[in-house]
Amino acid sequence: MYLCISTVYSLFKGNTCALDSNIYMAIKNIYPCEVNVASETGRLRAVLLHRPGVEIERMTPLNAAHALYSDILNKPIVDTEYHYFSGVLEKWTNVYYVEDILEELLNDSEIRRHLVEESCDMDDCDDGLAAELMDMPSAELAKALIEGYEDPAWDCVSDERYLLKPLYNLFFTRDASSTVYNRVLVNSMSFEVRERETLIYEAIFRNFFKVDTLNAMVWDRDARTEGGDVQIASSDLLCIGQGIRTNTKGIKYLAQTFAKERERFSILVQELPKSPESFIHLDMVFTFLGKHQCMAFEPMLRKTGLFAGKDTTLITIEGGKISYKKFPNIIKGLEHLGWDIEPVIGGGSDPWNQLREQWHSGCNFFSLGDGKIMGYRRNTHTIDALDKAGFAVLKAEDIVEGRADMAAYDKFVAAFPGSELPRAGGGARCMTMPILREN
Repeated sequence: MYLCISTVYSLFKGNTCALDSNIYMAIKNIYPCEVNVASETGRLRAVLLHRPGVEIERMTPLNAAHALYSDILNKPIVDTEYHYFSGVLEKWTNVYYVEDILEELLNDSEIRRHLVEESCDMDDCDDGLAAELMDMPSAELAKALIEGYEDPAWDCVSDERYLLKPLYNLFFTRDASSTVYNRVLVNSMSFEVRERETLIYEAIFRNFFKVDTLNAMVWDRDARTEGGDVQIASSDLLCIGQGIRTNTKGIKYLAQTFAKERERFSILVQELPKSPESFIHLDMVFTFLGKHQCMAFEPMLRKTGLFAGKDTTLITIEGGKISYKKFPNIIKGLEHLGWDIEPVIGGGSDPWNQLREQWHSGCNFFSLGDGKIMGYRRNTHTIDALDKAGFAVLKAEDIVEGRADMAAYDKFVAAFPGSELPRAGGGARCMTMPILREN
């Protein structure tokens, strides 16, 4: 059985007496799913999301760059786009939401105290605020921890309006945590504005899903990993991006961790440009679409432009020993390991379209299962390339509103609207944190 909650919930599907949302959350609390992801493309059984909230409206042109955004977002449009994104997932799998779980966890006084004290310590808040937060109802406190807490003495002039800083990037649930087989890697974030996200994920996975966690910073304070760089290719292979977010020490931590646990294991590392910001993670230039297909940014494969001189290195762990071998590109590295995989080129054949669509997460697809994917519809040349590669193109609106059935297609791309969401700097894979997949 993959998911206890699915069994319970299925009894109510099609029933005129539908589950009340509070009852559904209570059942989820009793029956959280197991945690296990051993591939990028196994049938998705559970995923963790966060609906973009008021926190994204707490950016201005003055603090957007600090929040790691290149622009400020229009929330009503974000809400509509996210509705269709999350609606596709809710039609396909079991969806957990960060804010729902956090609210539930805050009913536990010990967890509440830990999150409040650590959050206030990270944001340099005084003891008076911590005491005020401790007295809040759980729902209100959950909002404050995510959306921020305004300084009641703010003078309407200072740039520092919030005592507890908003978590502007929390809806990119992939980055701060990554399911790696039967554990969760709580990532060591490269920018201070995102560090507090890890407190929430650590609490969720340790106390709700009750799973062991890994953290590179426990091994070395300078080690960095982020989930957009971590791709679980198979039970014995990780593909990792090395760039501005995940560094060599973070990769070394993963290599040494698995060297102690596995007789044989491989990590295929792709070096990334340090700028511009559209290349922050591996999943911005490479994602798995199925067992035999991937989406790739052509300059990365050809090692041209910003990828000229960027290494592709295979780390092999065998009998506790670690060795290194360079390859022309990530496809050649996969072929060496026995993979038969064909790239679909993001942006199609025109180099200008490739650059334009990569900027708005054109390669950032998320797999629901083998050959079943979702991504932004705005990247028309990429969607056309998928169409030519045999993927049926389904509009997310048709899926959510019941006019299209994903189960009727062997291969499809669920294309959801994106005019505001891509401006935040991520796509479908960035906004999803898989918890459970079939092997």
